Amino acid sequence: MSDFNALYAAHKKCRLGKRYKREKMAFEENLSANLYELHHRLAAGTYRISGYTVFNVYEPKVREIKCLRYEDRIVQRSLCDNVIKPYFKDRLVYDNCACQQGKGTHFGLYRVCGFLREHYNRHGSNGYILKGDISKYFYSIDCEKLKAMLFPKIRDKRLKALLNHIIDSGSENGVGIPLGNQSSQWFALLYLDPLDRLVKEKQRVRHYSRYMDDFVLIHESKEYLRQCLDEIKTLVESLGLTLNPKTQIFPIKNGVDYLGFHIYLTETGKVIRKLRQASKKGMKRRLAAMIEQYARGEIEYEDIRQRLNSWLGHAKHGHTYRLRVKILQSAVFKKDWETISRKEEST
Repeated sequence: MSDFNALYAAHKKCRLGKRYKREKMAFEENLSANLYELHHRLAAGTYRISGYTVFNVYEPKVREIKCLRYEDRIVQRSLCDNVIKPYFKDRLVYDNCACQQGKGTHFGLYRVCGFLREHYNRHGSNGYILKGDISKYFYSIDCEKLKAMLFPKIRDKRLKALLNHIIDSGSENGVGIPLGNQSSQWFALLYLDPLDRLVKEKQRVRHYSRYMDDFVLIHESKEYLRQCLDEIKTLVESLGLTLNPKTQIFPIKNGVDYLGFHIYLTETGKVIRKLRQASKKGMKRRLAAMIEQYARGEIEYEDIRQRLNSWLGHAKHGHTYRLRVKILQSAVFKKDWETISRKEEST
């Protein structure tokens, strides 16, 4: 991971979408020397994170983000690509959906839809869903317990020291990992691996999916899911975490909110995916604000197109044709609406 070529490859990935950022341009002014300097510090074990930029995001809820400086993001990218990813990829269960190549929110979404169809073929619409998540997950991770999971098979002393430094750099009194580090995403995947093993290997729940700290279990027996929930609660507390009070068991016919969609099963066995109300309202609110900014000349039309297309790409994974047409029917986007409508009709 400290090899010059590995660091250069990590730099090329880090600069994507940031070609004209001041910090990136300053690093590239003397690229070879900066990369060699990073290489020598890593090889000698003297590398230290240069600090965080802290800010808040407010969608979908308030979160504190700790953003690394550019050279530190290069180190994190090389660490994740060359050490953490190869180490983790064969150790995680298949239905751990986040932050892995070929997986993500839409992978998890379609897996749960497939689970509902399979359940319907076996049991009809009779059954229950256990939907749970962890309260303040990243901020509650116990650093010493995380290290105990990471280190048993890592022998390189410099790598252990680097991981120790990264984990401790964003914690407060040994608790919490920084939300914003690329490595934190992988650490969060690993930290709840005992939960995955409990559900899949001990409880033998076939229909299970987890995306970071959100998880779903589907089973025909409500009583069995209650037993599962008790064991899950005990395990989660042993990791120093707390289940969200909203964790509950409910009938399949109610549907489940998961990964930005409300997923439910019809009487005929069809699985419907609708965007959650919060997502709809949030997009309409942001769109109205962008239209006003465009009218005042504060943003370019192309900026609006890029943001809107990102949301549309997500919305297309649900049954949202009418919603998308309605969004695109505003005056500013009339040409886009006519083009997309023709494409939708032709397909």
